[in-house]
Amino acid sequence: ETEKSMWSHLVRGAVKAGWAGLVPSYTLAPVAPLSEMTREVATAIRQAAAEIAGPIVISGHSAGGHLCMRMGCADRPLGEDTGRVARILGISGLYDLRPLMKTSMNRELRIDEAEALAESPALLRPAGGIDIVSWVGGAERPEFIRQSALLANIWAGLGAPPQLVIDEGLHHFNVIAGLSEAGSEITRRWVG
Repeated sequence: ETEKSMWSHLVRGAVKAGWAGLVPSYTLAPVAPLSEMTREVATAIRQAAAEIAGPIVISGHSAGGHLCMRMGCADRPLGEDTGRVARILGISGLYDLRPLMKTSMNRELRIDEAEALAESPALLRPAGGIDIVSWVGGAERPEFIRQSALLANIWAGLGAPPQLVIDEGLHHFNVIAGLSEAGSEITRRWVG
C-alpha cells in the first residue's frame, strides 16, 4: 500500500486555505492491478464525500496524477459524486499507459493491452463539467511533458479543455513542493 503519512504534508496548503484534506492509501502493483487502484481511490473519495458537503477538488502526482485524472473520466468511477468534482489537478502523470507495457516496470505493473485501454485517461472520454489542469515540471523527463500535453490536447478535442501548465525549472520531485503552501501558484490553481 502507499503510505499516506509520507505524503500528507502535500495537502497542508489546501487545509490552510480552508479545505478538508484526504490522502488515500491504495494497494500497489503487483498486488493490485491498475483497475483495483482506481476502485480503491474512488471508494476513499466517495467515503470522504459522504462526510463533507461541498465541491470536491482532486490532485495527484505521478501515479496519483494518473489516478486523479481517472476520477474525471466519463465512466464515472466516483458515481454520483462526479457531479461534485469542481477541479482536477494532475501533476506529472502518465495518461496513456500503453508505453509502460514496453518498459521493465511492467514486470511489476503487469499492464496488458486491455488494462491499458481501460485505465488510460487519454484514451477515455472526460466526464465534462470539471475544470481540468494538467501540470508538469519543465525540467521533467520528456515523457512526462509529452503525456501532460497529450491529455490536454485529447481532452480539449472532446469538449473538456484542460489547462496545460509547464512549471519551468521544476522536475519530477520538486514540482509538488508548492502544495504544502496555501499561497503557492499550484495550490491556488488547485483549490481556487
